[in-house]
Amino acid sequence: MKFVDTHAHLHFPQFKDDLDKIISLFKSKQIEFIVNVGIDVEDSKRALELSKRSENIFCAVGVHPHEAEKVEKDYIKQLEKLAKDDKVVALGEMGLDYYRNLSPKEEQLKAFREQLILAKELDLPVILHIRNAYDDAYKLLSQIGLPGPGGVVHAFSADTEWALKFVRLGAFIGIGGPITYPKNHSLRSVVRVVGIENILSETDCPYLPPQQFRGKRNEPAYVRIVVEKISEILNQNVQKVSDVLLGNAKELFSINF
Repeated sequence: MKFVDTHAHLHFPQFKDDLDKIISLFKSKQIEFIVNVGIDVEDSKRALELSKRSENIFCAVGVHPHEAEKVEKDYIKQLEKLAKDDKVVALGEMGLDYYRNLSPKEEQLKAFREQLILAKELDLPVILHIRNAYDDAYKLLSQIGLPGPGGVVHAFSADTEWALKFVRLGAFIGIGGPITYPKNHSLRSVVRVVGIENILSETDCPYLPPQQFRGKRNEPAYVRIVVEKISEILNQNVQKVSDVLLGNAKELFSINF
């Protein structure tokens, strides 16, 4: 059985004291690969640098909606340059976040649009961060379209209707620790409705740990708990579920081991 974490931030300071240990445990924890995700240009450089420490770590470069207001004029050129590295398998995380509104909506929309266009030009999939902004995000994605390889709505937090809309656009639904939260009936419904063929497993570590680790740092190894919960919800064998999820991730990110 093998697992994949399609959304991690191992370059964040929460891992500075034991990162080598976490990477060394990938094999024993049956982690096939992870995608380490940047949130702005400089952070993406750090994410990329870290990815070169292991053949099991890949990278996504992009500007998170929280950081949209702070970008430099040439940030798209900088992202394009970073994206040419062989370790980069996606652009992101990008999108819209109206929950915290740490950047004005206009700036978020501008950065999202520009990065989406770049992803289409580079033919790279996108990792989407959408929170309390599904309507605007859907409109923009409908206008511009996803890149050929598609994308994933990371840490999905809307209902089944929205999930199906994004699946029809060509996106996977990213499922992580919140699937294990007792009150999160809506997300479990999403898993049942979209089916395993449209799901990616993720952790968003160091954030959003599974229920049994709430209040603590999330880690790539905990993706196993997510996969086990998905298999329980779907009443399917965990081996089969892990195989499909791994295949989904390899397909989206064009990773061949």
